[in-house]
Amino acid sequence: MSEEVNKKSYSADSIQALEGIEHVRMRPSMYIGDVGVRGLHHLVYEVVDNSIDEAMGGHCDTISVTINEDNSITVQDNGRGIPVDLHKKEGVSALEVVMTKIGAGGKFDKDSYKVSGGLHGVGVSVVNALSDHLKATVHRDGKIWEQEYERGRSLYPVKSTGTSDTTGTIVTFHPDVQVFQETIVYNYDTLANRMRELAYLNKGITITITDRRQKDKEGEFQSETFSSEEGLKEFIRFLDGNREPLIQDVISMEGEKNGIPVEVAMVYNTSYTENLHSYVNNINTHEGGTHLSGFRRGLTTTLKKYADSSGMLDKLKFEVAGDDFREGLTAIVSVKVAEPQFEGQTKTKLGNREVSAAVSQAVSEMLTDYLEEHPEDAKRIVQKVILAAQARHAATKAREMVQRKNPMSGGGLPGKLADCSDQDPERCELFLVEGDSAGGTAKMGRDRNFQAILPLRGKILNVEKAMQHKVFENEEIKNIYTALGVSIGTEEDSKALNMDKLRYHKIVIMCDADVDGSHIETLILTFFFRYMRELVENGHVYIATPPLYLVKKGSKKRYAWNDKERDAITEEFGGSGVNIQRYKGLGEMNAEQLWETTMNPEGRTLRQVTIENATESDRIFSMLMGDEVPPRREFIEKNAVYANIDA
Repeated sequence: MSEEVNKKSYSADSIQALEGIEHVRMRPSMYIGDVGVRGLHHLVYEVVDNSIDEAMGGHCDTISVTINEDNSITVQDNGRGIPVDLHKKEGVSALEVVMTKIGAGGKFDKDSYKVSGGLHGVGVSVVNALSDHLKATVHRDGKIWEQEYERGRSLYPVKSTGTSDTTGTIVTFHPDVQVFQETIVYNYDTLANRMRELAYLNKGITITITDRRQKDKEGEFQSETFSSEEGLKEFIRFLDGNREPLIQDVISMEGEKNGIPVEVAMVYNTSYTENLHSYVNNINTHEGGTHLSGFRRGLTTTLKKYADSSGMLDKLKFEVAGDDFREGLTAIVSVKVAEPQFEGQTKTKLGNREVSAAVSQAVSEMLTDYLEEHPEDAKRIVQKVILAAQARHAATKAREMVQRKNPMSGGGLPGKLADCSDQDPERCELFLVEGDSAGGTAKMGRDRNFQAILPLRGKILNVEKAMQHKVFENEEIKNIYTALGVSIGTEEDSKALNMDKLRYHKIVIMCDADVDGSHIETLILTFFFRYMRELVENGHVYIATPPLYLVKKGSKKRYAWNDKERDAITEEFGGSGVNIQRYKGLGEMNAEQLWETTMNPEGRTLRQVTIENATESDRIFSMLMGDEVPPRREFIEKNAVYANIDA
């Protein structure tokens, strides 16, 4: 299709206004998930999605995102520019319709976009409604057009402000503090990770992100440019950079199956974890769906057929299961679906049945060709599968031991657990505490009605480097499973949790505020991420924040959580005669102090652990807890003040 025809087909008539925006400001969480940090960043993704749609249609190859000094955001692309001609039905410019009518946009017109990003098509009108100011500038038809808005209402009609020999759209918006009361401060790394992800998922696009809020020592703004020529193959190398490869090549394919664009990349490493990441129209479908089940079926069927014909399974005394084929596998599945049907708790599970067969066929053809052309790699993969099957067989027995100790099946609770008296899981909290000393203080300081304490002996097993049966045999990990009351999945899906009998809806990791405590926190978080991810995804996991200092002068006392607070309190108390106590561990506090600062719901600060970006979380955990030292050192140096991983 020529560029001239494209421009004609994407006009004011392509824009369909579905409903007004009055509801958005009343119920913002219905449209962007929440009005906290996640929702704040979602605004940026909605605007960038429009530019990505232009790129997927072949009309744009450059996108820039700028965090301005006042935490406003500017997104610019070199696409066709939003249409500005008169919208017949609405009687105003199509630009104003797009910006002020929820659900209005070219995404709803099949002739304009075959496929579009995002899940619900709420688009830039929602961003406009939740911004105290937004300015849209369009370069189109040889002119520059602009319009400004306040809280979703236009300030003046669309007007021409000059001439232009380029095309594209520039949107600058400032989030409304009336809506985002928690914060309007953007996190550079969160946005940069998403822009990197989009560059890998849409090869050939260049995406630049710049933070203009602060300059570095050289007087430069922090800025990164992401671009990928190989797409998912490069993405896999980036994700697996901290793991030891089992095979050197990335196995990949890209093409259409049954009219559905499918892109797959996968590689095997020597680890014991399975890392599958799936995307639909650039959105991470962390709940999976038909595309992921199609991938698993294609992989299992093809590898099993090859392994059977090779004769390598002949001496194995039990059947190989689906899990065995995926141990040590890192894979990305990306599909583009014209009309995706989403389901699941967070509407990120793909339900289109036709996608499963398309992906399964694509994976089967890709793997068959690779295994035939690379017999040595094929042999290594099958050997890895056999080892995984043997380890799973051992893990089955270890898992049965854990299940037998489940309190609901009569095995009893762990001896060290100090349980609470309340039986309602929604009100109950479990504190995972480092060591018997801190555990003893916590037991004395807690509210016995709803707070339970489970002391952990030393540092728990690093599950990133352990085979599955070793994980289930570990005493501390068995105690965590038993105390929580959750049951472990079947052999086919050994890490799936049955959370029907979860005994506590708040699980709080409470460790010393020092290097050892941070290491134990990371070990526990790694275990939750790899083996109990549902707990994290459902918002049950928290990190306690005990104070570092007690500042006293006479009868006055205040707690400080960092050096800056300590110095400010010291100055407030007059400087001289101030006594500062540094807490080296939880055990140095008495029960009353621990309750007052860290455990009392009225005054404590708990950090909820969330998974904002599953691929980035996967990469960070493998880097922090894996064998490669240089990337870990680099991460620690960059985050030297405190490596706060919002997992």
